[in-house]
Order: sequence, then C-alpha cells, then structure tokens
Amino acid sequence: MRLATLKIAQPKTPSERLDGRLAVGSSDGKYAVPVPAETFPNLLSALEDWEKAEPRLRSIDAQLAEGRAREAIDLSHAQLLAPLPRTFGWVDGSAFIQHVILVRKARGAQPPEDLKSVPLRYQGAGDYLLGPAEDVPLVDEAHGMDFESEVAVVLDETPMGVTPEQAAGHVKLLLIMNDVSLRNLIPRELSAGFGFFQSKPASSLGPFAVTPDELGPAWKDGRVHLELRTTYNGKLFGHPNAGEMHFSFYDLIAHAARTRKLSAGTIVGSGTVSNADESVGSSCLAEKRMLEKIHSGEMKTPFMKAGDVVEIEMLRDGKSVFGKIAQKIVAA
Repeated sequence: MRLATLKIAQPKTPSERLDGRLAVGSSDGKYAVPVPAETFPNLLSALEDWEKAEPRLRSIDAQLAEGRAREAIDLSHAQLLAPLPRTFGWVDGSAFIQHVILVRKARGAQPPEDLKSVPLRYQGAGDYLLGPAEDVPLVDEAHGMDFESEVAVVLDETPMGVTPEQAAGHVKLLLIMNDVSLRNLIPRELSAGFGFFQSKPASSLGPFAVTPDELGPAWKDGRVHLELRTTYNGKLFGHPNAGEMHFSFYDLIAHAARTRKLSAGTIVGSGTVSNADESVGSSCLAEKRMLEKIHSGEMKTPFMKAGDVVEIEMLRDGKSVFGKIAQKIVAA
C-alpha cells in the first residue's frame, strides 16, 4: 500500500493547509484516492489510530487496484506535499559506517571509539518537511549546502525500552528522503557541544510512504536491500545499496526509545546511504569530496548552488517504489 498527501487547493483551516489530505496511491504512482476527511483527515491521524486505519486504507487500496475507485484522481494534475508534512519526531541515525568515517575525516574529526556498537543519532526538526518537488531554499552558498540521500521508517506509538525484536512490529511505513545539510556550519555547531541546529534545515520526503509488504523480500532484517539512486544535475551521482546498514532500523528504533516513548508518526532515518565499494558512487557531496582528497589530494566538487537539481529514487523490478524526489535549489 502506498500513501501520499495531497495539497488542498482551498483549505478551510490552518490544519488543512499544513497537513493536506491523506490519499491512497496506485501501484504505478499515477492515481490516488483521497481519504474522506471524516475518516482520517491526514496521515498523522491515521498513524495515531493505525489499528483501525490500516484495514480501511487497504480497502481503498483494493478498490483502486481493481478499478472500482470512482473517486480516483490523476496525480499528474495534483500537487503532493510530503507524506508527513509535519510530525512530532524526526530522529536521524548514521547507520552506514563508511559514511561516518569519510565525512568525519573531511572535517578533521575522528570517529567515536564505539562507532560499531552504539548508533550515532541526532534529533531533527519535524515541524516542517519539504515535499518531493518543493524547491530547497539556499540562504548563502558559503554555508556549503549538501544533499543526503536516505531511507527512513515511520512508526506508530512505540513504548520506551522497546527491544530490537519488538521494534519490528512498530514499523508501519517506509520513505526515502533528502536530509539537507549545511556542511560549513556543522563544525562550529558541533564544537559548541549542543549539536546540529542551523546546519540542518528542513529535510525532504519522497512522494509515497509505503507499507513494508510493498518491498517484498527487499525488506529483510530491518533493512531495505535495494539501490538508492541519486542523480545530480542530470548525471547519475551514486547508486549504493541501502541493505549495507551496519545497524538495522530495529536497532536504531530501540536506541532512540531507550529513555523515551516515541510518538506515532516518528520518522527514523538511516543516515546517508553509503557502501564500501567506491564504484557505486555516493549519496552526498561531502563523501565525494573526501574521496577526491584521498585519491588526488584535492577536493574538486563544490557544494550546491542556486539552480542545481537533485533527484532521488529507489527502484524494484524496474518500478519506482517511493516515487521520485526532484528538487531545485533556489536562492532564499
């Protein structure tokens, strides 16, 4: 099942403007059926009552697949927001060891001694998440804007102290995302001891949030065993396999819930997808720059500027699983 959020053309309330209208998407991503507002007005409301919501949404999905959904609309004429335009919890990890080593080296920092036993985490701002085709505002090119192509999971209410084994039952949806970073602001913020804030502007989500069964055998052991393809200014930039996570999503969820309950709608990110095999390319500019320095002694690839375009997509059997993130960088 694939879920999306439609932008409401004439919203009657601030909530409708900000949260949009929940919709069930077709398997080819071309059509969707808006969910009646009186049933579940938005995706967050559905996640907060997932036990009741899931069978109702799957019923709509079945009608759409069988051609019985008269309310279906053509998505080529609709504007999609992020599947979850705002949520209470956005927690990113860094589950790909290769990425941690390269990016830390790029800013002259050593990886932590417990890199392989304790996940690295940061809590981002989930109050505003960009849609799949929404422009990314750039305040100043000197900030060093970078894309970070990731996969993520969305949870229902998850209790404090959940084990990795128990965490599996709380993964309700999966996403792809662009975790935008301002690389030149990061060193100062981290050295101050409080962590990311200005260096992590709004992240972006792909068009569809999908249930794990949509991935078939590619969803295994809390990992997505598919390539995540990033195209930058019209050229393939990288296609590493997301299955090479050192920590699984179940491990990341258990770590995040060690001392707190996680609210329904919490997004848990994988961190930038990265493989040890350099031939598959990278999922962010910082990695490519560090590899350039290692091999040639010089970082040649610049960070992003106004006019640049980044596209992120994951394919299974030649079909797009989550739809495509396609964003242009614009001067703020």
